[in-house]
Amino acid sequence: MAQKQRYFIVEASALPEIYLKVADAKRYLETGEEQTVNAATRRAGISRSAFYKYKDAIRPFRDMLHGRIVTIQILLRNEPGALSAVLNTLAHSGGNVLTIHQAIPGGDAAAVTVGLETSGLDSDLEELLSALRERPEVVRCEVLAG
Repeated sequence: MAQKQRYFIVEASALPEIYLKVADAKRYLETGEEQTVNAATRRAGISRSAFYKYKDAIRPFRDMLHGRIVTIQILLRNEPGALSAVLNTLAHSGGNVLTIHQAIPGGDAAAVTVGLETSGLDSDLEELLSALRERPEVVRCEVLAG
């Protein structure tokens, strides 16, 4: 019986260097910075055999979510205009808000769950999440599903 595949989201700094170099080589090929696997692997500082061994096992988070619907949970401070500011950030980034669920504030914050279609984003999802986390009304922001 075949073993079921399992997937994890892992912070890049926790990965062995070879995975990061394979991701770099894949990016060189995808962006056209290099035309051949040989040139891309040489530039990344890895062997072609290492590239072929790991190329299907590593993908940047943004690639995994491109053109898909993600669910983001945001903990907002209980302040007037907080939700509006977050929705404006999402709209200006090119995200298409499909659903919004806001819980009644408990104390100083309220949980908001947003279903977001990401194919129109101007940048990658990681940059959008960083922009949301920098907003003064956002206490916490994370991807729940996607």
